[in-house]
Amino acid sequence: RLRRWGYDVVTATVGRQAWDVLQEDDCPRLALLDWMMPELDGLEVCKKVRKLVPEPYRYIIMLTAKGGQEDIVEGLEAGADDYLTKPVEMQELKVRLRAGERIVDLQTQLLQARDALKYQASHDMLTGLWNRSTILDAVDREFSRALRERSPVAVVMADIDFFKNVNDTHGHPAGDAVLRTVANRLKDGMRRYDSIGRYGGEEFLFVLPGCDRENALNQTERLRRLVGDAPALHEGLEIPVTLSMGVAVFSATAAQEPDELIKIADEALYRAKDNGRNRVELA
Repeated sequence: RLRRWGYDVVTATVGRQAWDVLQEDDCPRLALLDWMMPELDGLEVCKKVRKLVPEPYRYIIMLTAKGGQEDIVEGLEAGADDYLTKPVEMQELKVRLRAGERIVDLQTQLLQARDALKYQASHDMLTGLWNRSTILDAVDREFSRALRERSPVAVVMADIDFFKNVNDTHGHPAGDAVLRTVANRLKDGMRRYDSIGRYGGEEFLFVLPGCDRENALNQTERLRRLVGDAPALHEGLEIPVTLSMGVAVFSATAAQEPDELIKIADEALYRAKDNGRNRVELA
């Protein structure tokens, strides 16, 4: 009957098997549980399910021959969302399943909205990189790790050369295309544990854990070449793009703070601009 109504059905013949199914990541979102089952009864399965992380939510309808008020309360307190007394009337089951679907669908929508808000709160909408506040948090976090583990960490400030000319000559949509191109090339060229964010305007800030001065310079030079090797494309236009970059490296033996490290990297960036752009300067 459930399959004729369009449901994909997973069956479990004993309570232990039901518990195994319901703790899987891709478990059914709706569950019909008999109260009386071998190995684990429906109440025990409910209690175990409710101790799991609440996502995804499993909507549980208990099937029972017990129709007393105390039994119903006991089942709901164990974590069941609804109940049906046996013998089950099929039309009633159908509408209760629909009610469960509405609850499950609503939770899915709420989780999607939450995830979207979380993404918007931490990411730059144009480039998809971390936003300013999130990348600054990453600097603080990696700085603390470097201090604790007495290991180096590099902070890099990067700025797109002559970006104002791109906007003035080709328009802001072209400038947006350049920003996205640079962001994607930088992100693709970084190691899995590096962090990069849009610091503001055409400036990017990234953190390279474990990099001493030599490694930081090599990594940053590689990224500079990666960005500048090919023009950005916008509506058939080829727009040359290069970066000026300033690198500062924290050593656990130096008395520095994260904001000071960023300031030093920024000063190195301006030195790169003064020295002709499309280059890396190491503080």
